[in-house]
Amino acid sequence: MITLKTFNRKELEDFISSGAFLQYDFLPVTKHRALSHIRNPKASEEDTLLILAFSEERLIGYVGCFPDYFVIDGKEIRYAWLSTLYANPEYRKKRPAKALLKKVFEEYEGRIAITEFTKEAEALYNIMGVFEYVFPKQGKRYYFRTDAAKMIPEKKPGTQPLKPLFQTLDAAANVFISIKNLSIQKPDFKYEVLPHIDKESADFMTEFSGVRNADEINTFIDYPWVLEGKKDERYLFSSFAGTFKYFWIKIFDQNNHLKACLLLQLRDGYLKIPYLFSTSDLAQVVRFLNYFIVTNKVKGFTSYQTSLNKAIQESKTFSHIYDRDFKREYLFHQQLLELLPDNFNPNYQDGDGDCMMT
Repeated sequence: MITLKTFNRKELEDFISSGAFLQYDFLPVTKHRALSHIRNPKASEEDTLLILAFSEERLIGYVGCFPDYFVIDGKEIRYAWLSTLYANPEYRKKRPAKALLKKVFEEYEGRIAITEFTKEAEALYNIMGVFEYVFPKQGKRYYFRTDAAKMIPEKKPGTQPLKPLFQTLDAAANVFISIKNLSIQKPDFKYEVLPHIDKESADFMTEFSGVRNADEINTFIDYPWVLEGKKDERYLFSSFAGTFKYFWIKIFDQNNHLKACLLLQLRDGYLKIPYLFSTSDLAQVVRFLNYFIVTNKVKGFTSYQTSLNKAIQESKTFSHIYDRDFKREYLFHQQLLELLPDNFNPNYQDGDGDCMMT
């Protein structure tokens, strides 16, 4: 028989501060990820943030919940993102994953959303028969440096013995690319690079409709899900990386007026733009990105920012090796969809949901 234990904000804080989360064969959460959930401005005191599944007092699975809400016509519609779902395969016959999902549905009255899921998890969600695909985002992934030593063995494990050869080929190719990129100059317009969103940027952001405001984004910059360091193998989701940094970028026009600002996330050589706000064309944003990518030796960059991708495609100076089309799917529980108006569009940016966190 499976027993389930839920944790709200206070209970999760006690669970972490006591060190009790460390007693299991695998970790149901890391300390820094739990702190991020606890500090989430959209989480209420009563919201369930973590659920553990036990079989005879042995931990066999867990699910993480990341509360959020829409404000529609002045009414708050609360829901939660599934941020993690794990079930010990040794207990598959007991179906802990289904038990955890049913408990999540109960806790949030079906108001659940999911994105950035694996194929295995997607199959389970579809079996549940309560989710619908909604609001898909078309994106691009741009590549700037070769990374065969990482990518090929990941896709074809049998090539692992060839990794030293791939590393040599990467080094040779990237030297050539670096020489080619010497022609890319520092932008000649004014810009600033900050660790957080400042007041000027926060005021600028109020001109745009969005799911998150400056204070919320700054909270998650301060309480990230990923830290720089060595991963604890007992935790199976994102927790540590060699490099994990946020950069807040401000771009000004010739009259020293703020015209664009954006959040960059750099993780182990791969770049994302969780948030982008602009009152003009994005030509200068593209020029800055080109310089940032070369300066920081970025290997790849993924963007679902439609207007930015269009500006990149139109640019004659944005330097990349090749690009690929990507698609981000969202799954919404039918009970959540019933609460939303017809033709509703959340206008998610790349960082909304839990996408900014990893």
